[in-house]
Amino acid sequence: MAEVTDVPRRGVGRALELLAQAFAFAGGVVLVAMIAMSAASIAGRATIGKPVTGDFELVQLGCAVGIAAFLPWCQMRRGNIIVDFFTTGLPSRAQAALDAFGSLLLALVISLVAWRTGIGAQTMKAAGENLMISGIPAWIGYAAIVPSLWATALAGYCTAWESWRTASGLGPR
Repeated sequence: MAEVTDVPRRGVGRALELLAQAFAFAGGVVLVAMIAMSAASIAGRATIGKPVTGDFELVQLGCAVGIAAFLPWCQMRRGNIIVDFFTTGLPSRAQAALDAFGSLLLALVISLVAWRTGIGAQTMKAAGENLMISGIPAWIGYAAIVPSLWATALAGYCTAWESWRTASGLGPR
C-alpha cells in the first residue's frame, strides 16, 4: 500500500507542504543561531569573563520557537508516533479512517492551543512581563510560536482530509 506521503500533493496540500518546509527551515536557522549564541557565550565567559547576558533565557526561548517550527513539517510527513499494535490487521481503509480521526483530533487540539497561546501572549504583553535576566518582553516567546501552532493545525486538517479521502476510496491506496 502506498503511503499518502508518497503521493505528490497539489493545490492547498502542496501549498501547506511548502509552508511547512519553510517553517522547518526557519526552525533550523533559529536552533543554529542558539548554538552560535551559546558558543559565543561560553567563549566570552572563558576568555574575557563576560558571557552573553541572559544566555540561558535566550536558549530556552529560541529552542521553544525552533522546535515549534518543526511541528507542521512533522505532521505533513506523518512523522508523529503511531501505536499500530491493534490496527495492523485492519484493512487499509479502516487504518486510513483511524489516521483521519487522529489527524483531526490533533488539528482540533492544536487549534485550541494556538488560540490560547495567542491570548496568553496578549495578556503577558498587557502585563508588561519581562524575562528576569535579559529583560526581553516575555510575550515575544509566546507570540513567536503561535504561527507554527496554526500551521500545525492546518497541516492536521490537511492530513485528516487526505486520510479521509483514502478511507472513502477517493484517494491513493
